[in-house]
This record gives sequence, structure tokens and C-alpha cells, in this order.
Amino acid sequence: MSVENLIIELGTEELPPKSLRTLATAFSDSIQAQLEKADIDFDTVKFLASPRRLAVSVTALATGQADKIVEKRGPAISSAFDADGNPTKAAQGWARSNGITVEQAERLKTDKGEWLLYKAEVKGQATVELIPTMVEQALTKLPIAKPMRWGNNSMQFIRPTKTLTILFGDQLVDATVLGCKSDRIIRGHRFHCDQELILDHADNYTSLLREQGFVIADYEERKALVKEQVIAAATKENGVAEIDDDLLEEVSSLVEWPVTFVGSFEDKFLDVPAEALIYTMKDNQKYFPLLDNDGKLMARFIFVSNIDSKEPEQVISGNEKVVRPRLADAEFFYNQDQKSTLESRIDSLDSILFQKQLGTLKEKSQRIAALAKVIATKIGANDADAERAGLLCKTDLMTDMVLEFPDVQGVMGMHYARFDGESEDVAVALNEQYMPRFAGDKLPGSLVSCSVALADKFDTLVGIFGIGQIPKGDKDPFALRRAAIGALRIIVEKDLDLDLVDLVKASAELYGEKLSNEVEVTVVDFMLGRFNAWYQDQNVDTNVVKAVMARRPTRPSDFNKRIEAVTAFRALEASKSLAAANKRVGNILAKTEANIAESVNEALLSEDAEKQLANVVAEVTTQLVPVFAASDYNEALTQLAQLKDPVDAFFDNVMVMCDDEAVKLNRLALLNILRNQFLNVADISLLQ
Repeated sequence: MSVENLIIELGTEELPPKSLRTLATAFSDSIQAQLEKADIDFDTVKFLASPRRLAVSVTALATGQADKIVEKRGPAISSAFDADGNPTKAAQGWARSNGITVEQAERLKTDKGEWLLYKAEVKGQATVELIPTMVEQALTKLPIAKPMRWGNNSMQFIRPTKTLTILFGDQLVDATVLGCKSDRIIRGHRFHCDQELILDHADNYTSLLREQGFVIADYEERKALVKEQVIAAATKENGVAEIDDDLLEEVSSLVEWPVTFVGSFEDKFLDVPAEALIYTMKDNQKYFPLLDNDGKLMARFIFVSNIDSKEPEQVISGNEKVVRPRLADAEFFYNQDQKSTLESRIDSLDSILFQKQLGTLKEKSQRIAALAKVIATKIGANDADAERAGLLCKTDLMTDMVLEFPDVQGVMGMHYARFDGESEDVAVALNEQYMPRFAGDKLPGSLVSCSVALADKFDTLVGIFGIGQIPKGDKDPFALRRAAIGALRIIVEKDLDLDLVDLVKASAELYGEKLSNEVEVTVVDFMLGRFNAWYQDQNVDTNVVKAVMARRPTRPSDFNKRIEAVTAFRALEASKSLAAANKRVGNILAKTEANIAESVNEALLSEDAEKQLANVVAEVTTQLVPVFAASDYNEALTQLAQLKDPVDAFFDNVMVMCDDEAVKLNRLALLNILRNQFLNVADISLLQ
């Protein structure tokens, strides 16, 4: 069967830049899934996209489906014929439905019996017959939150559609989707190409757009070009461009023909904290800030235009004029904010609700301060600084700068605290209270910052759980999952000796009568449950997590040490045998109703194997007392792994459930002591 390349393009008005990749990949993924479901062979499927088009390229696509032989099983022979060998009504009905007679049916013989069988040859459809429906279904299923209507049309899409082009090789595929009939006409750049382009072959799509249309249709190629141009411009300025992927994505989604320029602004604006200037340049203007080699902001910025202008100086001047008022606003807000201290803004927090049942931000700040002091005392931090930082931690929300540029909350609190003369630990904590802000983000640096960050997260978790607003499905308006994982990361990665139970209890007490639900168990279980995804991301075996989770250790740092120890133990040769033995012991003990003694009666030991096991268990139990006290679980399991041979010998030579009740219970006591040593770390029976 021959193959051809396929191109599908839907031309639209400007698509929302932050959604372009999502829309394009969803379109491409849907086309690929439908081709696979239809059993049409192809080589690759790739999305192409620019501000005014969604496209999919399929290479080496088969011209049709392969013919198939479909087996249709009929009634069993026992029910297909009566006693005289005549076809029953069931057999005749089945045969008619397949367009044959019973006599024409084949027989299918298996170990379970014999059935009537019809092998039907199904002719494959031509690819061009299937593509229109695939395109329509793919576009219908795109993740569009707010579709729009245009003109007098009843149809809806994310933006008005203009053109549709579907070419299979050089063949135009007949289709009408979203009011557009497939045609060879494609549109180039809005300004650089004021003519219609005629596509003669699918293979020429990207080259035609590039060479005549001034459009780089390959999204990844365009993104790489933007990054390359920005880096080159920064190097020319002896600086470093601050490029984050979100901004790079958005800029790449705004342009079809990227051309990079460098603009400047007055040095006086550099007196404003760099974070505020960077935020307004990146978020409001989509500019790439320039830093010098020491990481300090320069009075220069890089921007990417969608026009290759004949008068570039006009483009640069225009962008400089646009950014200047934004920087002036930041300067004005910064100067105004310094006229009032953060402390003087505490009372104004009473005008903003944290949550109507849980009170205002002032009340939240007071709870954070109290809890931060408790946490600081536990981890050896300066409790006075922690309490002070907790009290001030939300005050920068009332400043003009943060009201105008919300993303600089925290960092502006740090700058204003320094201006107010607060201690450096307090100032830094006002910024680091939000860390980690996202997966992979860095953690708070100082213990004071850790105390405030933990206090903030636990106050939110306990409060929201306490009024019954538990996250369900993908609904998590207070970002409790992120708060829980952030808190766990701080405790584990900073190796803080903190117990979730204690922290939840302390936080709940600070709420007084505001909470309507018990939270100690639910919040702790919710947080422990976050470990599943955490360790899955680290490729830790699920059974290892289950083994530790079965013991429900509520100190996150301790939980992590157990995970590391059990992971190392699982790699030992003895682990499989000891896991099986633990499972066997657990099953035996679960079926025993009699009370098991806490010690072994040596007088009742008769078999050599049980005497040997009793001796080594007693010896190891004594040796492990200081090991468990130091929470050295790796060493504990290393020593317990040495019990493999005596444990194997015991089960090979000793009858546990013997007739002598006293001997049986004594052997059960021995096994119980053995199992409890492992349970001090984890339930390793779950490793099987």
C-alpha cells in the first residue's frame, strides 16, 4: 500500500498565546489517536502552530486501511442443531444476520467446546474518506474553556475560523469544518504577506509559509529561534537575558516571524527593587530583562517583534515609550509605600477575609506568628524573629506595589522590612514564607523562614480541613495539596525533627472555636498520602512506600529515613526470604486468639533450630536498642538481614503449631518478638 504525507491546517484569528501549545498538542494527539484506532499506518504525527493557525503534519500515512478478516462466532454446536441435526432458530437467525446459510458456516473448535464461525472479509476504507471526520472530532474535543460565536453562525470555537486546508500528498481532501470548506489557500503573515498562498503539495507547507508567507509554522523551531535571538542580543550587550520557559512560550506564541530588538530605560528606575521592574517587564510587556554578569538588573531589555521593520529605531522607540510609564508606576508605588511601616499596616489586614468562617488576614497573621514561635522553639531557631516575621508576613499585601503587581508579594515585604530596620532573618522570612511555590522550587534558607513557611501552610491546611472543605478530585481552591507537599519537603529536606500530629494539634488550638471538624487524623492522613506521589516521582517502589506507610510514622523526616532504609534492604539477597517469613508470621499470629507472651521461656525450647533463633533474636534485640533510639533504620535492617539463615532453618525444622499448647505459644512469642523488630522500621511482609 502506498503512502503520502498529510497536512491539516485550520486558519483562525489570533489565538490566545497562553493556550496555543495546549490547543496544538491536543489537536495533534487526537488525530494520532484516531489514526491508530482506525488501523491506518503512519510514521510520525507532529503539531505545527502559530498565532493564526493550528496544524498537524502526518508523514508516510497509508492511503487506506488494510483489508481485514473478522471472525464472528455463532451459537455453540450443542444449541445450533436439534436432536435430528437440523439447524435451530438461533443458528438460522445468526446465519441470516451474516448473509450466509448455516451450511456455509465454519466450525471453531477449542478446549471449551465447538461453535459455528463465520469469517467475514472487511474491505479497508480509503484514508481520504476518514480524514474529514477525524478533523471534525479532533477540533470538537479541544480543551476550550470559553468558546465564542461570530457573525451569524451558530458554531463555536475559541476564535473565528478563516480557512481550512487538508492536503494528502497533492490531493485536496474534500471537507467542511467549522464553516470552512477545505481549499488550497493558506494565509501568510498578516503584514508581510498580503496575498493568498496556494499550497500544491503537503510536503511544501512549511517551506511555502517560510519563503513566501513570512511564517515559521514549526512551533518548536520558532521557539528555539526566539531563544537563540534573545541570547545573541544579550551577549552583544555584555549581559545575560532572564529567560524563563513560560515567558519564552508566550512570546513564541505571539509571533510568526520573530525579530529581536534591544531597548533601554533611565538608570533612575534601578533604584526600585529589581523584582518589581522585572515583573512588570516580563508580565505586562513580555520583555526579557537584561542582567549584568553579577546578576544585577541593567537598564536594558530585549523584546521580540512580529515585524521585520524597515525602521527598527521606530519599533525600539515605541517600546521604550510603552514600558516607561509602567516603570514610573513601580517607582511611584515604591516611594509611596516607604512612607508607612509594615507594622503600621497590621490593623488594615482586618479588612480582608482569609475565609469567612476562619476570619481575617490579621487573625491569620496572629495565628501564624504564634505557631511559628512554637515551631522555631522545636527546631532551634530564633523564636522571637519567627514570631515577628509571622506577624508581619501578610502586611505587604496592603502596599500599593503589591496591589498593582500581585506577583511581587513577599519579595516586596522583604525590601520594606529592611527599610523599616527589621532584622535580616525577619526580612528574608517575609519573602521565603511562600517557598516552595511550585514543584522543584527551592526551599526557605534559614530556620526562621522555615518556621514561618510551615506555620502558614499548616494554618491553611488545618483551617480549611476544620470547616470541611476537603479537596475533591481536581478541585483544590486553597491549593492544599501544594501546601502539604511544600511542608513535607521543608521538614524532610531540612531534616527537621517535627511531628505532624504535634503541629496539627498546635495549629488547631490556635483556631479556638472556629473549627467545626476534628482535624488531627484527617490532616495528618492527607499529608502522609502526599508521600505516594512524592516517592513515585523519585521512582521508589510502591511496595516500599506501602511497607513504611503501614506503620504510619508521623515524623516526615523519620518517614523518609525508613523509606531509604527499606529501599536499601530490598536490594539485599536476604530481603525476599525475610519478607516471606514476616508474611507467614503475620498470618499465623493473626489467626491466634490466645494471648502471646512478651518474652520467650527458654525452658520450653527443645529444637536446635528454635534455640538458635531464640539466641540470635535476643542478641540482635539488645544490640538494636541504641540503633532504633538513633533512628538508624538502615543499620537496623542490615543487622536484621543477618537473621535469614536461622529464620529459614526454624521454618524448615520446627513445627510452630504443635499439639503442646505451651510450646506452641512459646514459639509464637519468639516469632512475635522477631516480627516486632522489623515492625520498628516497616511492615516488610508487604515487599512481596
